[in-house]
Amino acid sequence: MKKMKRCFLSTTCIGLIFLGIMYFLPGYADQKTPVEGQTKTAEAGKASVKMVPTVKVETVGTVELTKTMELTGSVRPTRIAKLASPAEGPVEVCAIGDCKVREGDSVKKGQKLFQIGRNKAAEAQLASARQALQEQTAELQRMEQLAEAGAIPGAQVDTVRSRHENAKAQLAKSMESNADYSVTAPWDGIIAKINVTEGEYVAPRAVLAEIFDPGSLVVQFAVPEAKSTEVALGMAVLLELDAHPGKTLQAEITRVFPHLDEKMRTRTVEATLSGSVALIPGMFARIQVILTMIPDAITVPAYSLVVTPDGGHTAFVVENGKAVKRKLNTGLEVNGRVQVLTGLKAGDQLIVAGQEKLKDSAIVKVMKTAAIPTDTTVKAGARS
Repeated sequence: MKKMKRCFLSTTCIGLIFLGIMYFLPGYADQKTPVEGQTKTAEAGKASVKMVPTVKVETVGTVELTKTMELTGSVRPTRIAKLASPAEGPVEVCAIGDCKVREGDSVKKGQKLFQIGRNKAAEAQLASARQALQEQTAELQRMEQLAEAGAIPGAQVDTVRSRHENAKAQLAKSMESNADYSVTAPWDGIIAKINVTEGEYVAPRAVLAEIFDPGSLVVQFAVPEAKSTEVALGMAVLLELDAHPGKTLQAEITRVFPHLDEKMRTRTVEATLSGSVALIPGMFARIQVILTMIPDAITVPAYSLVVTPDGGHTAFVVENGKAVKRKLNTGLEVNGRVQVLTGLKAGDQLIVAGQEKLKDSAIVKVMKTAAIPTDTTVKAGARS
């Protein structure tokens, strides 16, 4: 009996040892029951479905792309004159109608604005010259009649004619001298400033007043040195004036100064408004210079791009349920959107979210398509 029990225990131990050895043999541990195998297969299938990345796409389209430079400036006249005193003496302000010359008055070319009081001697000399010319004219006529009658030789007529010419020259000189005491408007314009009062004694070349031509008003502004080579004649400009709130005015660059201000490191530019707009010198202007305008540009969100080690850019598009990598050449950056020169076309389904860890030709699941923004104006300093 004891012998049989000992034999049974030995057999059991040997069997357990054999099973343990078989369990650790390659391939044996992978054998499962039919139910267990089906369960593992289902779980693996679910895991494979969960591993398909979900992405968000945007349909690529074209928009008008504008690069602008924002500045400020002022309305200034380009035709302005400082009227100086031609001589020493007291100022007499001449009347315009029933009024004296004042700031804001409109004047005509040649209109007398000021008279310098110390012109009495000049006026007396002018009167004397006129009288002398009249006398010489009468004498010349008398001598010519006598010469025609043969009463005097022609040489005497020539002498009188010479004195007559001298009298004419003297009158012209006296008139010019008298004019030196008058200040007149050089052209039609508006009195901007008067620096003297009636009766004030002035020295020669003292500035009496300033006059400007209202038809010469422009918007003048300064362009920073870094952008000074980007402006050119004929460029379009958009203006906003505080005096005309809510209105965007059209203008064009009509003058670009050829040098920089060495102190301010800026380049002066002038723009002329199109159409009739009420302007006053000194008005403040907000300016947008249109540097570049592309009518049919392809733009994409900056965050949709993947930067390559060499500094380039790539992006992913969805084709037949797969993410396909595209190499891009980029241009301007537009308020968070980047212009694409090559690599994409209108209608492509661009992946804009979920592309960070994608690999080329990976299967993806697409979410709802994003809308295409339309704000495509680049401000100064944007990447280009």
